Amino acid sequence: MVTESGDDPAAGREWPAHLERRRWPREPSTQKEHRVDVPPALVPLRFSTRDLSPKEQFQSWRSHMAPLVDVHLPDGRTEDDGFLAEQTGWHLGDILLVQQRAQACSYIRDQAMLRSSPIDHWNVGVLRSGRAWTEANRHVTETGPGEIFFRSLGYPYRGRMTDSAEVLIFLPYELLTRDASLLQNAHNIAIAGGLAELLVSYIDGLEANLGNLTVAEVPRIIRTIGDMVVACAASSASSDRGQEQTNMGLMERAHRYIHLNLHSDSLTADVMCRALGISRTRLYQLFETSGGVFNYIRKRRLLQAYADLTNPTDNRPISEIAEAAGFDVAANFTRAFSHEFGLSPREVRKTIATERPAIPATRSLQRFGTTIGDWLTLAR
Repeated sequence: MVTESGDDPAAGREWPAHLERRRWPREPSTQKEHRVDVPPALVPLRFSTRDLSPKEQFQSWRSHMAPLVDVHLPDGRTEDDGFLAEQTGWHLGDILLVQQRAQACSYIRDQAMLRSSPIDHWNVGVLRSGRAWTEANRHVTETGPGEIFFRSLGYPYRGRMTDSAEVLIFLPYELLTRDASLLQNAHNIAIAGGLAELLVSYIDGLEANLGNLTVAEVPRIIRTIGDMVVACAASSASSDRGQEQTNMGLMERAHRYIHLNLHSDSLTADVMCRALGISRTRLYQLFETSGGVFNYIRKRRLLQAYADLTNPTDNRPISEIAEAAGFDVAANFTRAFSHEFGLSPREVRKTIATERPAIPATRSLQRFGTTIGDWLTLAR
């Protein structure tokens, strides 16, 4: 069950005693009093299996996670045993932060998912409790409480976890495009050392203040998280794992090419086919589930325009942002933007000027709210 209201689920089955039961975020009362006159920038999304019958719980979790990973129960457990899981999602502009508690399960993101999924984010996770073991390209990474993992959703992986609580941060590929060369060997690694401790401390502070952030603060937080993640992952990556780069999925390569050339006038099917070394038919097959390659590019450009309009430091005229998004006629840009987000470009920019929550309109929230894949799409 997913709700947008942020209300706690109704009382149901009790959580196992060894799993912490507090609700996120825990906010100091002094901060609440200090920011009481400033509207919050973030509106959380909720998922929980608590209100469902035990037999329905695991299938609900599996459906929610399906765009990201295929999950399975541990040996010896059945759906009749029930499955307790909760997520709270927070959109910080391009970034999605998810606070998660779930019982033990295994998970897999395979090549079939990579071929059909537009999801190619970087994923950073901090375990609060429990343990996880993840294998990618015959390399297993183990993480425990207080430890950080880093992986790319553009690569296949599989693993298992015990009953656990964790904080997951998803960064769109294009956010770190300029640092892709530093991260090419960083898939499925455990981040350690002094930089990792600083990143954990920053995430702890961010988590404690999610309900108090303003719109103007979000872009700075995005830049800080991106810079810290790159520094940590690059310093922890092993130089002898370069072979993984040669195994990069074709879909991830296509996504990367689009991200790197998003505003280029020469971003055409023929140019992409030559760059990727594939036929036009194969290119169309890759993006069939995304509504076609041109629809994918159009959506990415509109999402970038949305990010530009919600960035209070970007003072370019709307017409210039429209042109960068591939629209020569401002009216066509306004029409396409309003259809995609339910707000006009001018209305979105106005929310920044008044420091009101810059959240896409209700129609978009209704479309993007049923799975974690939808949450990731909305964050972009």
